[in-house]
Amino acid sequence: MFTDPGSNDSDSLARLPKHIAIIMDGNGRWAKGRLMPRVQGHRAGVEAVRGVVEACAKRGIEALTLFAFSSENWRRPEKEVGLLMELLHTALGREVKRLHENNVRLRFIGDRSAFSEKLQDRLTEGEETTKDNTGLNLVVAVNYGGMWDITTAARQIAVKYKAGEIQLDDINQDLLSSYMSLSDLSDPDLFIRTGGEKRVSNFLLWQLAYTELFFTETLWPDFSEQSLEEALKSFASRQRRFGRTSEQVEEEGA
Repeated sequence: MFTDPGSNDSDSLARLPKHIAIIMDGNGRWAKGRLMPRVQGHRAGVEAVRGVVEACAKRGIEALTLFAFSSENWRRPEKEVGLLMELLHTALGREVKRLHENNVRLRFIGDRSAFSEKLQDRLTEGEETTKDNTGLNLVVAVNYGGMWDITTAARQIAVKYKAGEIQLDDINQDLLSSYMSLSDLSDPDLFIRTGGEKRVSNFLLWQLAYTELFFTETLWPDFSEQSLEEALKSFASRQRRFGRTSEQVEEEGA
């Protein structure tokens, strides 16, 4: 597991994204197409997560953020939500040791208050176990929403302003960014959504402002290292201008 890449010249490394964000969609449809209960699709999705984490670590990707459970997912049938919580708890118990042995740092973003105390403890244990690791940053978004993220940051700034700790002129884009989830990581360079839908679904709304988007019909349990490679090739073929002209970018790269 997590073997070193066979070869990476400086040019190929320069074309790799530093940070990948993924909406892992299609577990339920994958199971339905095989006449299985939806939970079987979620279990197969956990296996896909392991493969993608290994592939990213192997390629030297700095950060991988996965959308595991959105703030809107509570609207799903109660039984399915309960099974998802159990699956998350079980998967953490099985995977944290493996991640730690391979120098992966695990962390979670989102509002944990709605989870059981047992699950909250397991999330914290996973973070504490891996906090000093220096390899891939694996971020899992649970009970997360982009609008929640922005609102929470704005509320924290408002509290500081009311207390007189900051002035109105201090409130700018950089300050707001510093209160957002993932403020210590670079914004995602590449966003991937599996399952055929073409929307960002309230995921990292602030952080995806200049992210390259890649949509695939592949259902998440079928998303393999080869699937990831297709997304990386698409990313490498794009010119990232960040508001500049093509000529400016080409001149800077000359």
